[in-house]
Amino acid sequence: MADNQARSIFVIGLKNAHAMENQALSIMKPQLSRIENYPEVAAKLNEHIRETEGQIKRLDEVLDSLAEDRSALKDLALSFSGTMAALGHTVAGDEILKNSFANFAFENFEIAAYRSLIAVAEYSGLPALATPLKANLEEELGMAKWLEENLVSVTTKFLALKEAGETAKV
Repeated sequence: MADNQARSIFVIGLKNAHAMENQALSIMKPQLSRIENYPEVAAKLNEHIRETEGQIKRLDEVLDSLAEDRSALKDLALSFSGTMAALGHTVAGDEILKNSFANFAFENFEIAAYRSLIAVAEYSGLPALATPLKANLEEELGMAKWLEENLVSVTTKFLALKEAGETAKV
């Protein structure tokens, strides 16, 4: 593959990752605003929102170093679809569980995207640009691990609240 083809693929991937992270924010922020009975989930979401904002900043810096702009259209489209996905779960009686499943799936999607971007950066001879992507990857791995480790406790708490006749509201 010619250098310009690899670079083009890398830039497209970076723009997609930028939009993906904006989509993540549009999913997590509405979830956070609705959580009442799961303070541990709220705290982790709040932490990951801050991490995601940092990830977007890192992606901006990588794109700037390549003299490339973000794709405002992709950012807008994916942010909108993320908001719609988050709103879709609000009518579910088990919203916290649906959100947990969706968040775990999305984190793994992000992990795959960053692993691929890192491979493209290294293949393209741009290992310095892989460094911020590796930082993003580590944060996504951490969030996915937390979600996996806490799924049983969130599910159990949901069931206990339901059984006690209390609101199991997110």
